[in-house]
Amino acid sequence: MEQIDFGIIGGSGLYRMAELQDIEEITLDTPFGPPSDALITGRLGRARVAFLARHGRHHSLLPDEVPYRANIHALKQLGVRYLISVSAVGSLQEAIRPLDMVLPDQFIDRTHRREQTFFGQGIVAHIAFAKPVCTALADLIATAAAQAAPEVRLHRGGTYVCIDGPAFSTYAESQLFRSWQASVVGMTNLPEAKLAREAEIAYATLALVTDYDCWHPTHESVTVESAIANLGRNAANAQRVIYRAIELLADAPLASAAHDALRTALVTPLADAPAQTKARLAALLAKYE
Repeated sequence: MEQIDFGIIGGSGLYRMAELQDIEEITLDTPFGPPSDALITGRLGRARVAFLARHGRHHSLLPDEVPYRANIHALKQLGVRYLISVSAVGSLQEAIRPLDMVLPDQFIDRTHRREQTFFGQGIVAHIAFAKPVCTALADLIATAAAQAAPEVRLHRGGTYVCIDGPAFSTYAESQLFRSWQASVVGMTNLPEAKLAREAEIAYATLALVTDYDCWHPTHESVTVESAIANLGRNAANAQRVIYRAIELLADAPLASAAHDALRTALVTPLADAPAQTKARLAALLAKYE
């Protein structure tokens, strides 16, 4: 199978990229079950990429039903080294307006029902996660946005609060998150960021702002209808940004600390680890055997 360096996970409103050429669907299984959908591979300009619809192509998976481990493992099987994750979020700050984009660099975990590690069953690893986003990749996406969508307001940095959903926040929760100086709230990206780091994939989130959550005194609380309407407008801009980001990456692949994240994270000597567990994690551990 041809190695594919560049991966894209699309969330609400971004189920496939129109610019993809030479499209092929690849169905993969993983030790953690099947991913959300078949992976769509193709070319964006000169680069071969893999696209995965996070919630399935018909948006049939709730945020806590998304098979995050299978999704990241499937991308790792293809050889993905850089992963851009696109998702819808609500704004927690006045300055971050609907239709803006955000490149968060921190996360707060408010989930309770997510599998967030590949490890266990005889192999222990503790990844460094103080900086959960690849700074170099986020910087490159910011450059791509300035070049491909200069009319879009892009906020560099900020904190993404990840909640379980599927309900939107209560008013009290929204005000609590604001008191923490968080920037946006969403339901999906923290498990991806942790698992991508364990898989030694450089990861960054491109967050598309659809609403002001429910805290704003002069804006209506978020509804599915209003969120989807804004997503449709923002998804086209996001595709332009991603296309340019992939071009830049293809021209000059980045060095990322994420690419060696397990080197100092593995605690269990692999020589002493259970063979079955090593086999399950072979895609992650091969270079350390």
